[in-house]
Amino acid sequence: MRIALGVEYDGTDFLGWQRLTHGATVQGALEAALARVAAHPVEVTCAGRTDAGVHGRCQVVHFDTEARRDARGWVLGACSNLPASVAVLWAREVDAAFHARFSARSRRYRYTLLNRPVRAALEARYVTWERLPLDAEAMHAAAQALLGEHDFSAFRAASCQATHARRCVLGLEVRREGEHVIVEVEANAFLHHMVRNIVGSLLLVGRGERPVAWPGELLAGRDREVAGPTAPATGLTFLGPRYEAHWGLPDEVNL
Repeated sequence: MRIALGVEYDGTDFLGWQRLTHGATVQGALEAALARVAAHPVEVTCAGRTDAGVHGRCQVVHFDTEARRDARGWVLGACSNLPASVAVLWAREVDAAFHARFSARSRRYRYTLLNRPVRAALEARYVTWERLPLDAEAMHAAAQALLGEHDFSAFRAASCQATHARRCVLGLEVRREGEHVIVEVEANAFLHHMVRNIVGSLLLVGRGERPVAWPGELLAGRDREVAGPTAPATGLTFLGPRYEAHWGLPDEVNL
């Protein structure tokens, strides 16, 4: 039997999603909790791995089990064995053909900037502070050059292990909400640090240090060394993947 879960987490105190032998990870915490509920070792596969400090609004995972539990049992059982910074939101029994990673049609991220002269206190774990005034409209205009399928080498980390740098960005919006500047990106898939590198370049446009046309020039040039810096992990949240409705998952992840 294959089970899919929606998982929410605060990534601040984890070394990222992927299980490691030398520190706390979200995958490690989730698998340990599920193993107690299932009464056997559990290995989960996620829709998209996140780095240290990155949060998850609705990460989707799947795992196989012979244990018989209803959806409520999986959710409450897992949550009771997880640290406070991780929660299982929902559980669904799915077809054996479902795969959290390969069945996903797209993935969505949000980057949140606190744009004011004073640093954050209450929101410090979830935003990146930018004290200089930002022109969100200029950032949005600059970001539109990145829509569509391109080689995103200019926004790819040197440590990226992807076989190629071509990705298709389906949506990229920058908007201001009071003291916050929000960057939301949806793509078929992402390269390592791709969102943080895009935000780092858009920040230079927002401060007026680079023209609106600059991100498009970076994209065409494919040179990571001349692009903006990598934005901190703090402000980044993986909103989650999207799937076709026929998989029977909650509406929040359906196309």
